[in-house]
Amino acid sequence: MELIDTHCHLNDEQFADDLPQVVQRAVSAGVTGLINIGYDLDSSREAIEQAGLYPGLKAAVGIHPHDAVTATEAALEELAQLAAAESVVAIGEIGLDYYYDNSPREVQRLAFRKQLELAKKLCLPVVIHSRDAAQDTLEILKEFAPLRGIMHCFSGSFETAQICIDMGLYIAFGGAITFKNANRLRGVAAKVPLERIVLETDCPYLSPEPYRGRRNEPAYLVYTLAKLAELKGISEAEAAEITTANAKAVFGL
Repeated sequence: MELIDTHCHLNDEQFADDLPQVVQRAVSAGVTGLINIGYDLDSSREAIEQAGLYPGLKAAVGIHPHDAVTATEAALEELAQLAAAESVVAIGEIGLDYYYDNSPREVQRLAFRKQLELAKKLCLPVVIHSRDAAQDTLEILKEFAPLRGIMHCFSGSFETAQICIDMGLYIAFGGAITFKNANRLRGVAAKVPLERIVLETDCPYLSPEPYRGRRNEPAYLVYTLAKLAELKGISEAEAAEITTANAKAVFGL
């Protein structure tokens, strides 16, 4: 069984002491593809550096909405240079976050548009972060549709998912679908066509049951796979085959 974790942060300091072991556990669990996601320039550089150390590890580069105030013209120029690296397969994670509002909303929207423009120019897919900002996210995405990419850590309605799918995007589900209080999200996952679903961990965050509350890692993707297979009424092998093919299509692997 082959799996791809479409969104992990192995560049997070929580993996500083045991990254080789984390990668080995992932491979042993069948998670042979890892998309290491940048969220600012430093983490994007590190994602590229780490991709050179481990087979199957690829990088995405981007400036997260939390750090949108840092998305100056100079920063965006450097981002474009980073995106030229052979290991880079996407621009992300980018988007809007109105839950924390760590950057002013207008600044977030500008940085989002600028990075979508960059992705279009470079013919790279996008990894989209959207929290408490569905309407503005969709409005901006429509400006650039059709799009190749992923709605990361999806928590919206089925109707929102369908709009994203119609624009060409895939829907990513992670450990949250295993949470005991996530019936609504499981209902959405059950309705989204399997041909438009990819899997992710968002590690070190959002550990699935039975590891909730502990550090997440790519090896735990198998618990999300099991829950998705259960929701779809199919075998884990079939769910793995389809979601892995989807991830390869998104990232051109």
